[in-house]
Amino acid sequence: MEPRIRVPFPPFNLLHLLVISTLFITKSTSIPHQISQLSYSKYCNDVVEEHQSTETQYSNNNFLRLDKAVYSLGFQNPQFNFNPISSQIASFTTLKAYHTNSNNTIKINAVLNLIGPDIVSYFSGDVHRRNLRLVKVRPPRFEPRRHAGAEFRLLGFWDMYTGNICMVGSGSVSLLRSVNVVFKFNYPNSSVLDTSLINGTLESMMPAGSGAYFKPVSVLGVSGMGYNFSYIGKEIESGGFDVYDDGMENVSLGLSGVRGGICSIITWGLRFELDYDKYHCEDASCSFGMVGDEILPRFMSIKVVDCLEDGKVRYVLQFSNESYGKGLSFYPLTSLVAEGEWDEKKKRVVLVACQLFDKRALRGCSIRLAFSFPSSLSLKRRSSIVGKMWSTETKNLGNVSFYSSANVNSRIKGTSYEYLEHEKVQNFCSENLDSKGKKGTYPDEKSPNLRFDMMVRNKKGQMAYGYASPLYIRDRFYTPFENQWNHSSTNGYINVSYVISFKTRDEFEFGGKIPGSKMVEISAEGVYNTRNGVLCMIGCKHMSYEKFQKKRSLDCELVININFSPLNSKDPGMIHGNIKSTREKADPLYFEPIEFGSSSVTTTQARESIWRMDLEITMVLISNTLACIFIGLQLFHVKRNPDMLPFISVVMLVVLTLAHMIPLLLNFEAVFMSNRKQNVFLGTDQWLEVNEVLVRVITMVAFLLQFRLLQLTWSSRNNHESRKNLWVSDKKVLYISCPLYVAIGLVAWFAHLLQNSHSKTRFHIASDNTTFWGALKSYTGLVLDAFLIPQIMFSLFYDTHGTVLAPSFYIGSTLVRLLPHVYDLYRAHSSSWFYDKIYANPGMDYYSTMWDVVICCGGILCVLVIYVQQRFTGRSLLPKRFRDDVLYQKVPVITREQEIF
Repeated sequence: MEPRIRVPFPPFNLLHLLVISTLFITKSTSIPHQISQLSYSKYCNDVVEEHQSTETQYSNNNFLRLDKAVYSLGFQNPQFNFNPISSQIASFTTLKAYHTNSNNTIKINAVLNLIGPDIVSYFSGDVHRRNLRLVKVRPPRFEPRRHAGAEFRLLGFWDMYTGNICMVGSGSVSLLRSVNVVFKFNYPNSSVLDTSLINGTLESMMPAGSGAYFKPVSVLGVSGMGYNFSYIGKEIESGGFDVYDDGMENVSLGLSGVRGGICSIITWGLRFELDYDKYHCEDASCSFGMVGDEILPRFMSIKVVDCLEDGKVRYVLQFSNESYGKGLSFYPLTSLVAEGEWDEKKKRVVLVACQLFDKRALRGCSIRLAFSFPSSLSLKRRSSIVGKMWSTETKNLGNVSFYSSANVNSRIKGTSYEYLEHEKVQNFCSENLDSKGKKGTYPDEKSPNLRFDMMVRNKKGQMAYGYASPLYIRDRFYTPFENQWNHSSTNGYINVSYVISFKTRDEFEFGGKIPGSKMVEISAEGVYNTRNGVLCMIGCKHMSYEKFQKKRSLDCELVININFSPLNSKDPGMIHGNIKSTREKADPLYFEPIEFGSSSVTTTQARESIWRMDLEITMVLISNTLACIFIGLQLFHVKRNPDMLPFISVVMLVVLTLAHMIPLLLNFEAVFMSNRKQNVFLGTDQWLEVNEVLVRVITMVAFLLQFRLLQLTWSSRNNHESRKNLWVSDKKVLYISCPLYVAIGLVAWFAHLLQNSHSKTRFHIASDNTTFWGALKSYTGLVLDAFLIPQIMFSLFYDTHGTVLAPSFYIGSTLVRLLPHVYDLYRAHSSSWFYDKIYANPGMDYYSTMWDVVICCGGILCVLVIYVQQRFTGRSLLPKRFRDDVLYQKVPVITREQEIF
């Protein structure tokens, strides 16, 4: 458990809080007094005349209330200027109501709330208009809420006969600011569908040009008082919905036994996709008078206004081309208000809808809708609620059908699933289903492991994230843990249907370019073999809408293979699979196979991850500590044998010194800070931060020790009698090493590219070394792995004798470099769940089975060569005839003058 830290509370903050609280309390208690001081007759007598109230309180459970309302800032035509994306929510609530000496007038005390992104700035005044100098103010200590609000306490009168309301009041926009307002609107005592739109205006009492003035705010909502269902009954009696019959009542389910009736099935936020009949839309506009690109809206969402026990309903239907249709607000220009009821005889919900257009009225009520509940689902028909929409006017709206596979939670008990793709499954899946799997017990039809989160990757390495979940197992809706099947398949084969959905991050190639943040939906059905954990299905991908596309299509040429691990294996939650297209490569809808794997972490994997991370952090510390110890032993060795110092390769020491200096400069070791995913398991940052400090300190110590060894070697060269030959040998090492390193780098780069091209089918998270700079860092690690090569070449050129390097140094340092590769081999074969590595980080070296083996063999070979050179001579590995003629050496020449003397 993370320790709790006590933070002292500064006295200034306490004083500040007390001052604000006092102002807020004073302001709150002063609001009624301010309202009483405002002149009602000055602003409202021309709308509703002021009357003396009595002490008799007016009682009504649903009196003058607006719940499903929106507002528009500063516009006179709200229908055309409400923001369809941002949530601009308005609500009006009556607190108290009293009779007056007029029978038709009621005195009311109410509150108006506006919630939205621009409220505070809108009511705070326009500093640009007053030619004030802009000043950058220090930002608040705490980030403000994204959607702030304004509250107005109002007092006024309602004329029950005309429906007019006028109120005055004071608004609390922020803790230190209030404004005086007038609110005027019309709220009829009773309403029907075409008079249920309530439109009001909030105005400022201050004159234009003053600091507290603001432009009028329009409020639009649907009446909730005294509503009469006057349209739907007449439409049913006249047979207005008979065009929807077409046999639908024979396949639609009823609501008998459904708790809550229609109110629990068609609820707030349901979202449908629209398909337009191409024949009808050629003659009709299929338009709701949309603006911009919304001539043919793609989606319809439902906002419930009323849902009564007798089956009568009222909805606001919002149409859009985007997913914001689920929001709380509605866009009047693209919305319908509708009333309807549940038709028990026909087993459907029927609606009469009117389109919002004018300021206080509705354009017309010619639109009809009907919802039904299919008794069975299939691969190509996944919606538990379907319906149609049409118009009684010939040139207003064509025949539009709607459905949504996302509304599976609104299913009715008794819905079955019909498997229609047996032949396709047999053709494409028989080989996989009959394959031999690992021995063990696999998830059965009741297992929660059949539902999993997943990561998806295509051939280009592009990633997406989503989930896969069973929809029906055999003929029952998938409910894990429930013992709903009284029988089991004798041969292990079970019919299943699935829902697969994933969202892309960036552009994703999948039978066409899918933009980032778009959802890909796939419905699938097939067979699951409980004996080997193989699931093979035929899938249908829901094609993305194109601009002005009238009808959505399906690509059902997909084969999906999923392999589950045995429950008794080391990784019981490990799942991997692929999605393939059965189309020809020349087909525009063809795509290269994509791979996916489970991103869910099981309890076993979580425990293993915690243990693995603790182990890797410990190994990082041990490796750095051992590096310091081995360098210290080399310093101790040269102190006892100072005559060996000049024969150490300066090139090798420079490489090792840079290896310890670069991480300190570029902060390579701060992987703990950049990879915070591990906090999910550790629960705290303290452990990682402490070890990060230790790693940096130990790396600094290793750098200082290595630099000291370089300094001693350099100094000894200057005092040695053969210093010129020593420097010449090191120069030759440098001249040969540079081209060698470049050549090895090119080979490593091409080998790395080749390996990546062949390993794309293996599902794992791409590491940093897939980029050029990542590959360069990895190559730096490869150079360090072969740090003994400069010393081998120097001994060869100079033909050194004796123990130049302490065995503990060159053997121990090599083991420190090779141990991560040995561990990587163990990690790759002991765990199938990938996470960001701390020890043996792929961003710091080449790590794969091939590279691990090659680097380990190369390191061991270098150690053996150094051992032979120090046991015998630097050139002892060469054939005898080359030992004395390896290099051209200058021979002392006796001049004529020397002969004389």
